Amino acid sequence: MTFEDIQEIIAKDEHRCLELKKTTGELQDGMHSACAFLNTDGGWLIFGVAPTSLKILGQQVTDSTQREIAQVLAGLYPAVEVKPEYIDVPGRNGDQLIVMHFSGWSWGQMPYTYRGCPYYKNESTTQVMPQEMYEERLRAAKPEKFAWERQEAEGVALADLDEKRIRDAVRLGVERGRMPATAEAESVESLLSKWNLMRDGKVLNGAVALFGKNLSGYTQMSLRLARFRGTDKNEFVDSGRVDGNFFDLLDAGMAFLFKHLSQSGKIVGFQKEEHLEIPAEALREALTNALCHRQLEKYNLTPSIAVYDDRVEIENPGRLPFDLTPETIKSAHASYPYNPLIAEVLFKSSFLESWGSGVGRMVDACRAQGVPEPEYEVAGGFVRIVFRRQEGAGVVNGDVNGDVNGDVNGDVTSLKGVLKDIYLIVLNNPGIKIAQVAELRGKSESTVWKQLNELTKKGIIEYRGSDKTGGYYVK
Repeated sequence: MTFEDIQEIIAKDEHRCLELKKTTGELQDGMHSACAFLNTDGGWLIFGVAPTSLKILGQQVTDSTQREIAQVLAGLYPAVEVKPEYIDVPGRNGDQLIVMHFSGWSWGQMPYTYRGCPYYKNESTTQVMPQEMYEERLRAAKPEKFAWERQEAEGVALADLDEKRIRDAVRLGVERGRMPATAEAESVESLLSKWNLMRDGKVLNGAVALFGKNLSGYTQMSLRLARFRGTDKNEFVDSGRVDGNFFDLLDAGMAFLFKHLSQSGKIVGFQKEEHLEIPAEALREALTNALCHRQLEKYNLTPSIAVYDDRVEIENPGRLPFDLTPETIKSAHASYPYNPLIAEVLFKSSFLESWGSGVGRMVDACRAQGVPEPEYEVAGGFVRIVFRRQEGAGVVNGDVNGDVNGDVNGDVTSLKGVLKDIYLIVLNNPGIKIAQVAELRGKSESTVWKQLNELTKKGIIEYRGSDKTGGYYVK
């Protein structure tokens, strides 16, 4: 590196990736910036330049100076290999610039500390890293030690898991080509071990969150549900709380949304197309994300669904990945699941997609139906996704019993009892076959066929494919 290179680097003044110090008398403060660079995007730390005037001064560098620099660099943890460069300043009688470059942080690395304290860059300012950010990075770097989903589930045995839910997940994974056909013959213990949800014969928390039956000790495994009259929380129309594993909560949440959102239909060609006022696939994706990516270690906080006259809000305890904001999350981005073991099982069973594509698919579904795109908000330790309702669609009619907009021909909101249960099974298991529905319901195939046929005649579901390989789908 040359003196001219330094002139070019400092030409833009101090910024996120540049810190200027007048002398090594500010060495300790400089190490705070070095730690911040290591935890953010990397950057240059240069001693011998006046930060305000950008005047290049240099300083005398002695053996003592070099030893002091080596000592403060040893205060960074994990250890970093940084070789300071000493650049002569023309016309300054042996004065030199001291130049150090620090590489940036990438996902999965340990967070850096200087003498036990982590720092990061917030724009051009060096700040102490928030505890939440530090803990998230620790979980990413050493998940086996810090991640909630990888901790042993105290007092939980295989018998406390819902084997039927596990088998259903495997069946869907095999049908979608995300699991080998041999998985259907494997034992539950073998499956959980391959999914890293068991260790040394012990059930882990992630398995309980996905498949648990007895969740009395897991207060975070709940979903709060509310329908409010108007646009605030002053008056309830319907409310409740559901306890259960991921699949229980997903089913209950979607049933609540279908209960309180209106559905319309139109004739296209010779067929009638039915649409929930907010696309069901977008709502399901949002709820799946909320249940999957929440901070499950926060045992006293739970996700929720709130339906107002003008909007639907789905929120979960957590935060967006640190490189995303409510404004940028709709752009293409990598996938950093907060609970990667849970997310991997949901991907293999086709309940979740990978590569950070879920937001884009929600946006596409809303655009295709001509409704507003979802909005993201982060506040009070929660991530909230908001779907705007069309004007007048959310006005509550009739008795205060949660029924909205009355009966509509072919309207899902008019379904009750067994037919609603069958509909929800098809909604959450696209491509499901009669035998599988019968197994889920504990009824004969002939009985289930009649119920499926009734929903088909109403134009709510349809059969696609051949007799051998086809299945039922929501229209």
